[in-house]
Amino acid sequence: MAHTVKHFLIITHHRHKVIANCFRAGIPLRGLLHDLSKYSPTEFIPGAKHYLGNRSPNEGEREDYGYSKAWMHHKGRNRHHFEYWTDYDPKTKKMSGVKMPRKYLIEMFCDRVAASKIYNKDKYTDSKPLEYFLRGRDNRGALIHPETSDEIEYLLRMLDKKGEKETFRYIRKIRRNGNVKGE
Repeated sequence: MAHTVKHFLIITHHRHKVIANCFRAGIPLRGLLHDLSKYSPTEFIPGAKHYLGNRSPNEGEREDYGYSKAWMHHKGRNRHHFEYWTDYDPKTKKMSGVKMPRKYLIEMFCDRVAASKIYNKDKYTDSKPLEYFLRGRDNRGALIHPETSDEIEYLLRMLDKKGEKETFRYIRKIRRNGNVKGE
């Protein structure tokens, strides 16, 4: 448990960045509730044990055990992860993505921006969250609803092209008035 303090500091720093982003996006309550499960023993202990500093400790847990119990706990309690929004489709008889409600999609955007800043540190640019999202595209498959995928990608591309100020302005507007991409 040599990394207990480092893990606590990084998850708390990340959480504070998400809180700030959620306030900017007009969803302050989502920010205040963000990632509280990371402080539970089920997530915190493996996180401290597998602390990596430059990426999620869930990756280290997967390397050791072939899966991450902490991640399974986390995604089942935090609605800003598209993995939460999966269900058995009675038509296809397969697991598939369910469209995320807007407030959780916006929280997911706030989370991805904050995580990119934490892990990339001084190498962060507004293109980093999009690059991360695009790298994982082939692995998401049917687990993310196509509209959810398109909407988060749209916001990440806007961030890349127009920056945070314009993207958060747009998010506040769509939160009140309409859909992502075509109000």
